[in-house]
Amino acid sequence: MNIIRLETFIDAPVDRVFDLSRSVELHKLSTRGTHEEAIDGKTSGLVELDDFITWRAKHLGVYQRLTVKIIAMDRPRSFVDTMLKGAFAHMKHTHLFEASATGTLMTDVFEYKSPLGALGRMADNLFLKAYMTKFLINRNQEIKAVAESDRWRDLLA
Repeated sequence: MNIIRLETFIDAPVDRVFDLSRSVELHKLSTRGTHEEAIDGKTSGLVELDDFITWRAKHLGVYQRLTVKIIAMDRPRSFVDTMLKGAFAHMKHTHLFEASATGTLMTDVFEYKSPLGALGRMADNLFLKAYMTKFLINRNQEIKAVAESDRWRDLLA
């Protein structure tokens, strides 16, 4: 099992950061490079407990589908999504939010297991863990940029 843990400080209230992190539209903005589309389930708005989304995206040169379900939510402290179908053997993404006097600390804990046994472990070491880390950092930078500007109003209106 691989675990990627990222912390991002955002100069914005915790409620705003929490909601932007649940926005299907913001996820699409943050993943322009992989052409992500929500094609089934919750395809717009803010995800809620028990929602599922099927994403279609181009990762590593191949179009893939990933279906995730929101399995836990404690507004505005956390939510968790887990893979129902997709390329990983296992995937769980815990999103944590901690308010402070100066903004919000957003923490991602992304747990995954690659398929294909030893071949999957080799892919992790060669490129996959770095690829997934960069993907999550890019997403977090988009959340930060939107939350710290007036652009959040367009997504949470």
